[in-house]
Amino acid sequence: MRISEAESVVMEFLWAATGLQSAEDIVAAVAPGQGWQEATVKTLLNRLLKKKAIAASRDGRRYLYRPRLAREAWVGEQSRSFLDRLYGGQVSALVAHFSRSRALSQQEIEEIRALIEEIDDGA
Repeated sequence: MRISEAESVVMEFLWAATGLQSAEDIVAAVAPGQGWQEATVKTLLNRLLKKKAIAASRDGRRYLYRPRLAREAWVGEQSRSFLDRLYGGQVSALVAHFSRSRALSQQEIEEIRALIEEIDDGA
């Protein structure tokens, strides 16, 4: 499922929220930080509904929203797409890129080593 960057702002709020959220709650939470108007947020909600990323239930005269798409599933899909597009699906190429550009901190290197050891122990 393709979710735009703007739609992901709404999704991140819904994933972090507990329980159902009204459009007013969502607008109040995301619009100011993005410089969006209420209509923009409602357009994003409608797009997400059409994509079946969220669900809405009627509560009197308003709708309450909740995510249908799990964040973990979306992150997994985005990660695979990113890795495929930029690194030919090779995790080692991604790590090599960051290693060559010296963008890895010592803590990140230690975390990568721990992950590799965990993978080795499980194999």
